[in-house]
Amino acid sequence: MLSLYIWFPLVILVAIFLLIARFYQRFSGRQTRYWWFALPILLYGVASVRYASIQVLTGDLVGDVFSAAGGIALAVITTLLYYQMMRQPPS
Repeated sequence: MLSLYIWFPLVILVAIFLLIARFYQRFSGRQTRYWWFALPILLYGVASVRYASIQVLTGDLVGDVFSAAGGIALAVITTLLYYQMMRQPPS
């Protein structure tokens, strides 16, 4: 059950990244693919439901794989967004 409570602040944090990407896309004209931030939310959600169903926070292979996949996806997406935002505008 605790894993579900942990998931909500995580979703808020990822949603803030999503809104930043959408804001940047809207005002810069560059494609940021902000909807990709839904993938880590979904993966973390599956992991949280799995952990809550077996009532543990770690040690389950399926939950750990979904959690790791969500972390990797979030790291890749935020890194791509960072490089896109810090790149010099085309001349």
